[in-house]
Amino acid sequence: MRGKGTAEENQAIVGGSVFHYGKYVVDVKEKTITFNVEASTFPNWDGATFKRAFKVSGDQLTYTDNAPSDGSGAHDVIWKRVK
Repeated sequence: MRGKGTAEENQAIVGGSVFHYGKYVVDVKEKTITFNVEASTFPNWDGATFKRAFKVSGDQLTYTDNAPSDGSGAHDVIWKRVK
């Protein structure tokens, strides 16, 4: 149940997540999405701009983050259309 986690459980979840907000621009011709980060839970991203290539397949948009903030190596980010 939400709100019932221990301090350690909550830290493990939040510590492994990065959230950001701001504007983004999709360039359909170039198949890129550019994120203009206004603020983030990862302070080094505040005011940053990230450009990523994307692909669309069915109800999914996928882009690759080649340099995640945790240094873990490239990984795909998948957005699924809500039905």
